[in-house]
Amino acid sequence: MAACTLYPGKEKRVLDGHPWVFRSDIRHTDEDAVPGGVVRVCASNGRFLGQAFYNPQSQITLRLLTRSKAPVDRAFIQSRVFRAVEYRRRFADLKSCRLIYSESDGLPGLIVDAFGEVLCLQSLCLGIDRFKDDILDALEEALHPAAIYERSDAPVRPLEGLPMQAGLLRGEMPGQILMTENGIRFLVDVQQGQKTGYFLDQKENRAAIAPFVKDKTVLDCFTHTGAFALHAAHYGAKRVTAVDISDYACECARKNAALNGFDQIDFVCANAFDYLKEQSVLGTKFDVVILDPPAFTKSRATVDAASRGYKEINLRGIKLVKEGGYLVTCSCSQHMSPEAFLNVVRDAAKDCHIRLMQVEYRTQGRDHPILPGVPETQYLKCGIFRCDSW
Repeated sequence: MAACTLYPGKEKRVLDGHPWVFRSDIRHTDEDAVPGGVVRVCASNGRFLGQAFYNPQSQITLRLLTRSKAPVDRAFIQSRVFRAVEYRRRFADLKSCRLIYSESDGLPGLIVDAFGEVLCLQSLCLGIDRFKDDILDALEEALHPAAIYERSDAPVRPLEGLPMQAGLLRGEMPGQILMTENGIRFLVDVQQGQKTGYFLDQKENRAAIAPFVKDKTVLDCFTHTGAFALHAAHYGAKRVTAVDISDYACECARKNAALNGFDQIDFVCANAFDYLKEQSVLGTKFDVVILDPPAFTKSRATVDAASRGYKEINLRGIKLVKEGGYLVTCSCSQHMSPEAFLNVVRDAAKDCHIRLMQVEYRTQGRDHPILPGVPETQYLKCGIFRCDSW
């Protein structure tokens, strides 16, 4: 097997448990190394460190698969699929969860989400793409889905030298994909929806709002397909206002509300920043304000600008919370650490002369497991705070 040898000292990252090796860390690559193939990874002194997917076109040239010398073949990859599924059988609804979460499940670049009878797959690196048929066979054996649909149309694919693609891989697609989350029914559009069609990572956080919304007025900004808004209604909110800039998202959210018989939700198609500002001028107040925006930064270079955006939206959101009410605020920007986001929220409250009491500070659900040695596997922040004046 071909080998990649690292520069002196660069083995520490691997030994500490991180699965990524960057192009600049590699001193020598054997000529017979095949893009997308598996190579041995060696320290500068020749010490064997593990086996990895190799892709010279990607900045992340090596994605470590195992520290052992066992063959990385169909059986190896399928065992990782079965392990990921069995982990989730212990606590998750296998028709409403993330089944495979990339490096966290030892399958770099692979995402698989379950929505009812349909699985949605993303293959985001060259190495995993070569094992796609083996992965599909394992998923069918473990779960017997009606269909497996591919959404490998993420912008990262060209960076791996792969075309963006989407389409049916196995089975037959139902007319509608119906999923139940925390007792609430949702229609999921895996073909046209964002990423794989629905954001499952907030499932446990959406359930966590239950004690705070009963008989209350709730504002849900960046509602997308209505997930937080519908949960608020499900848990007994008196009135919910759900805001999103996308007409398509609002229409999907309305259909989801109708599907569950919720008539206490008002959907507003508007820019959330503008809406928050307008309501602040009007003096509108809510018992609970929920902020779940898309990522404001995709790179470390724009973290400062993202911080300003997060501070602005939290400041505007806090101003709309009634005395003794609650702010539920989120960030899915991986490059913003939990500590940094908490500081932004704290600074926004300080400018509003509001005392925040932290009720919970949460992260993504257990079906999106975090590797302590791989900070990139933790990206979601969700804080629940009580707001009181000083």
